[in-house]
Amino acid sequence: MTANESLAIITETLNNNRKEIVRNSGKFFMMWGILLAVFSLLVYFLWKTTGKAAWNNLWFGLPLIGFALSYLIKSREATVRAENFISRVNGGIWSAFGVFACSVALFCLLFGLLGKDNALAVIIVSVSLTPLIVLIFGLAETISGVVLKNWVIKIAGWITGIGGVAIYFITGAEKEQMLIFTFAGIVLAVTGLIVKYQYK
Repeated sequence: MTANESLAIITETLNNNRKEIVRNSGKFFMMWGILLAVFSLLVYFLWKTTGKAAWNNLWFGLPLIGFALSYLIKSREATVRAENFISRVNGGIWSAFGVFACSVALFCLLFGLLGKDNALAVIIVSVSLTPLIVLIFGLAETISGVVLKNWVIKIAGWITGIGGVAIYFITGAEKEQMLIFTFAGIVLAVTGLIVKYQYK
């Protein structure tokens, strides 16, 4: 076998792996999108009706429920898929996003609890955090789309990140900022539907 033939086989294998990962990611995009929309609407409703920003602590339940559901979905699949370079990179992207989002949220929570200036703490926790997390969420999705060579995922990531931040600053909403996460969840779920349709 020549070097060109070996390279062609490797390229074909990587492309097949990408397609398989994208095809399987549709259900996870939908699951995480629905969870994100539900959590954001729940936090929005509770915050709006009680006036207490402490309901934002419910966000820490999102990854716990999401990872548990992901594990259940994977365990029910008929075939176990071998992990490869692309799946590890894609998993690393989303893991990095999760670590960054939780770390930033914890930092803001601790700053809010320990900070002497309560007004500043409220601004940091409730205002700056939302566009930051939406932006890094969109960035993670876009990078995932680049790795998977899928334009739908790339565009959805851009819409989520840039669109979410734009909506935030245009509306200037306070409690309504949770609806930006609802927007992100809807975009993610629709991305999953489109991906599933692409790879029927």
